[in-house]
Amino acid sequence: MESTGLRGTKLRGTEIIKIEKHDLETVILDVRREQKDLFEFVKIETSRGRIDYAYYRAEGTDKGVIMVTGVGGGFDSPADSLYPRLSADLKDEGISALRIKFRDPKDLAEALIDVLVGLEFLESENVRTFGLIGHSFGGAVIVQAAYNNKKVKTIVMLSTQGRGIDPISFLPKDTSVFLIHGEEDEAISPDVSVLAYNMAHEPKRIEVYDASAGHELDEVSEEIYVEVKDWIIKYLTRPDERPDGEL
Repeated sequence: MESTGLRGTKLRGTEIIKIEKHDLETVILDVRREQKDLFEFVKIETSRGRIDYAYYRAEGTDKGVIMVTGVGGGFDSPADSLYPRLSADLKDEGISALRIKFRDPKDLAEALIDVLVGLEFLESENVRTFGLIGHSFGGAVIVQAAYNNKKVKTIVMLSTQGRGIDPISFLPKDTSVFLIHGEEDEAISPDVSVLAYNMAHEPKRIEVYDASAGHELDEVSEEIYVEVKDWIIKYLTRPDERPDGEL
């Protein structure tokens, strides 16, 4: 299937590193879609290269979540397949999900472009309210993306890195932040998430798991699945739709 509605769309974004701004730009050239068993494989050609997405479309929704990983690249997932599991289950809750395969999972600016293009794609699908989930390197990427798009209402940062998280202090007041880290993270100290938490405004929350949880968070995957799913549903759902009358 070929989608032409996004062709020629020019996107601009801003990358902030220690409050130094770098303007970025790309143009969407072509969009191709292929239905798989559980999701649509979306290939978007841009002036900076092709970006691959796995799209779990919920019918008739205006809510969507983007999930990104770390420097390992690919359609990887932390917490024992959290992303594919969460994508399928959120679809049943009326929330579309988009997983991203970074073109260059070590370049913050290029990864930011990949997320901004993903947001533009979801907007073309009539999604108007967004959540972002990022692991490790991806934690910094989603902070940058939330800074660039005021329709992002919540971000979830898993074992986030420190470089690139500076804009967290300047996110819109209605953008909530949830940080998760493992006490036994061998790659990035949980102190980084504590720092990010202190930099963020309310509403915010942090969980540091001490049950021998490492960088990938596999040891606490079930707890994380429940916590992240509940958080996303809460902050992407209008007050009159929130389950059990949650505030």
